This record gives sequence, structure tokens and C-alpha cells, in this order.
Amino acid sequence: MTVHTSEWRAATYPRKGWDTRGPLIFALLLAAVLSAVYLRLHLNDLLPSSAGAHMASTFFARAIAPAFTYESPVPATTKPLLLVALRASWITVMIASAAMSLAVVLGVALAFLASNAWWIGERSGSAAPSIHSMPRGVAPSVYAGIRLLIALMRSMHELLWAVLFLAAFGLTQTAAVLAIAIPFGGTLAKVFSEMIDEAPRDAAAALRAAGASPLQVFVFGLVPLALPDMFAYAFYRFECALRSSAVLGFFGFPTLGYYVAASFENLQYGEVWTYLYALFALILLVEMWSGAIRRRMVV
Repeated sequence: MTVHTSEWRAATYPRKGWDTRGPLIFALLLAAVLSAVYLRLHLNDLLPSSAGAHMASTFFARAIAPAFTYESPVPATTKPLLLVALRASWITVMIASAAMSLAVVLGVALAFLASNAWWIGERSGSAAPSIHSMPRGVAPSVYAGIRLLIALMRSMHELLWAVLFLAAFGLTQTAAVLAIAIPFGGTLAKVFSEMIDEAPRDAAAALRAAGASPLQVFVFGLVPLALPDMFAYAFYRFECALRSSAVLGFFGFPTLGYYVAASFENLQYGEVWTYLYALFALILLVEMWSGAIRRRMVV
């Protein structure tokens, strides 16, 4: 009989009852009200000024008429606008791809070390032999250290990492890649480890009964069942990496964000929408690509 993930979680983590949800919702609402009072938030702040409303209407009006040529005079040697948008899109994809490649390696390695199924031994009924050989108290310390490292990696936003690496390496592609890879690697590690821990245990139990080693049970009994969800989440993070790569252009990296910022400062809204549509196209292509791969994995 196949044990679904939801059924396994319900058996492992039983609900405490509906009585806990009411106080939790009330606490969240109370926190929201107190935050609004403390920050002095007012609905009137949502209403733009006349100048702001005019600028917004002008900007969104150009959404249906993006620019195909420059909206201001440029030197004769300047490359065509669409070619610049295509090159900026390519650099955006390259930075995001390099960052995600590094993030996936970090995420998978740290997820293995951060998984409860490995350290506690849920996948085999006992801890791994390597854990038995450790001095008493070392394994929990290693596990806690890995979880702390993951938390530190994802506690800082990629923009803050970008500021740090800009100061360290300057305006280089390496700084952009590391700024995205480190927080994304921490996030992937956390989510991947949880997906492995929540994988159904029927295959692991069968391998354990057949005499498989703890490592074999973990690698062949748990990880394959979590792979579809891990792939899906990795592709979602790749979409996020594309957006982060574009945003890093505001720091001066030659991605789509750099040209969006430059065009917006010069009030060239048609050019802004050209670059934004290029980013929309990238996200759509990744979504179609990931959807096709997910359908193949399900089949």
C-alpha cells in the first residue's frame, strides 16, 4: 500500500486540534493592528499626488506601446535597442544560471547534512554507522552547526550580499553570481532537507528489510521520492534568480535592470517596457520549460 506524503505527515505530526487556530489567527491580526499603529500607517498614504498619478498613468500607458528604437538621440555607433535588450537578457540568464548552478550544489550538499532522516536515522531505524563512531555530542553539534549555517546564508537578502561582494570584488560578474548563489543555496538546502524528511517511507522500509545499508536506504529510498518536488522548487528558484539577476542591474551590472533604471531616470518609459517585456519573456520561457520537465517526471 502506498503511503502518501500527507498521510505520513498526519501520522508523524498529529494535529493538535482546531482550538489552536483561533488564538493563532487572533494573535496575527493583533500583531498586524499593532504594527500599523506603531508605523503610523494611514489609508490616505495610498493615494498618490496629482503629479505622481500623472507619471503613473503615463508610464502604464506606454505598456501597450513599447519602444523598438531609442526615444532620444544616440551616437551613430550605438547598437540597436532590440539588440541591446537581447544582450542584456543573455547576461541576465548567464548570471542567474551560474548562480543557480552553484546554489544547487550548495543546497544538495547542505540538505544531506541538514536532513533529520540522516542524522536521527528515521530512514533505517538507527543512526548511520559514521554517527556511531563520533564522540558523544558531536553529531548533534554538527547538525546544529549545519542548520545555523543555512540560516545565516539565507538570512541576508541577495541585495545585501551584493553590497558586500561589491566592496570585496568590485563590479564583477563573480560578485553578482556569489550574491545570488549564497542566499539561494541556503534556501534550497532548507527546503530540500524538509522535502527529504517528508518523503514517504514505504520504499525506505522495503530497502531496509532487504538488508540495504543506511546510506543506500537514504539515497535510493528517500531522495528519489523527493526529486520531483526538488526539481519543481529548483526551477521556481531559477525564476527568482532571473529576477534577482535583473535587479542587480540597479547596482551597475549590465543586466536588464541596469537598462530599466537608466531608461526610467531619463523618462523613456517606452524603453523601460521593452526591457520589462524581455524579462517577462524569460520568466515565461522558464515556466514553460519547467512545466514540460515536471510533466515528464510525473509520467
